Amino acid sequence: MSNPNSKLHRKYSAAVALAACASLAMAAWAGESTVTTAVSPIYGVSLPQGYRQWELIAPALEDAPLDELRTVLGNKLAVDALRAGTLPLPDGAILVKLAWKRQRSAAFPSATVPGEPTTVQVMVKDSHRYAASGGWGYGRFIHGQPADEAQHKTCYACHQARASEHDDVFTHYAP
Repeated sequence: MSNPNSKLHRKYSAAVALAACASLAMAAWAGESTVTTAVSPIYGVSLPQGYRQWELIAPALEDAPLDELRTVLGNKLAVDALRAGTLPLPDGAILVKLAWKRQRSAAFPSATVPGEPTTVQVMVKDSHRYAASGGWGYGRFIHGQPADEAQHKTCYACHQARASEHDDVFTHYAP
């Protein structure tokens, strides 16, 4: 005699497996991984789970030589603080910058659209862990893998030199 719960369990397990495969396929198509254990040198920062669903803080356009379109996303803590104008940002705030080469739209030539992805950059606020770098840990990822140590050595110096009056954050909340 078969147990009805085991049929239900098998159907449920099959549905979960199918959903997981679909999620992995979508992530692969989007050029990102769903789980990463890769961490940045120096800071030990990884790509946050689910960051692509975070709220937009602001877009940006980077001129030559990078010629990039960029968007900065934030976790709820970061978004709420930036929206309220609260500085310094609280521990636990995370900012993620997505960057693409910019290109003209084939469908609408006067529009600039994202081209090839270039980097995903992460800033994690932890004033104790990252006290030596203004309270921020940095991660720069190319195709899901952290950039080399030399690139990470430039993060804090650049942010501190250009945005020290804004908690080392370049981005301002775009209303």
